[in-house]
Amino acid sequence: MNEDFMRRALAISHQALPECQPNPPVGCVLIKDNLIVAQGYTQAIGGDHAEVQALKAYKGSLSTVTAYVTLEPCSFVGRTPACAKTLVERGIGKVVVAMLDPDPRNSGKGIEVLKNAGVDVEVGLLGDEVAEFLTPYLGKS
Repeated sequence: MNEDFMRRALAISHQALPECQPNPPVGCVLIKDNLIVAQGYTQAIGGDHAEVQALKAYKGSLSTVTAYVTLEPCSFVGRTPACAKTLVERGIGKVVVAMLDPDPRNSGKGIEVLKNAGVDVEVGLLGDEVAEFLTPYLGKS
């Protein structure tokens, strides 16, 4: 795991504000051969989530790509498709998540979707930093 890549995902998540609200501002970077090959952040409500925006920017095979995401990919369909399922369908090799989503509709379920599909998943890289940034948007005090 590389803290620099998660810091980049956190930095670009700031670009989501304020348009993404009420969704949390999430950032995602895709890494291949130790280089950023795509990135994305949560768009205005009803638009792409960070993972989908990054996936749209990268057209190659994802089997050797690692996604660094500031918040657990969603596992349910709302205004947009489930990001965890989209990552699996595109064939992502590994996902590094800073923190679990505290939303009970998703908490742990996005990770479960990824792991059940055989995706290598790691959770917790820079979790405290990301949680501090996301606290106002996740309704936690």
